[in-house]
Amino acid sequence: EVQLQASGGGLVQAGGSLRLSCAASGFTLRDYAIGWFRQAPGKDREAISCISIKDGRTYYADSVEGRFTISSDNAKNTVHLQMDSLKAEDTAVYYCASAYSPTTYYVDAKEYNYWGQGTLVTVSS
Repeated sequence: EVQLQASGGGLVQAGGSLRLSCAASGFTLRDYAIGWFRQAPGKDREAISCISIKDGRTYYADSVEGRFTISSDNAKNTVHLQMDSLKAEDTAVYYCASAYSPTTYYVDAKEYNYWGQGTLVTVSS
């Protein structure tokens, strides 16, 4: 059974850091793209960072560029999202998602087939 387990959310003060993890089971990440999305109350879901596992190419939304870092740990079949210099506007539920794609990543949520359950990040100002 294909599953994605997102974890690592929590409450942090502005300027602090969190590391989110997306553990995959039922498949290996090698030929997949993984995307991290977030949805704040009253707002649409947005792509914030994506990675093409095979070639390591990454994408960052302008709002997180320079503060967030996406990486893959292939031995653990896990993708991490290191979030530094957090701001109140980063408060949202964060989701990871997977799409079979040996050659690229996707920014459009519609391209992703499997989704984790979401993990809440709250940044206090």
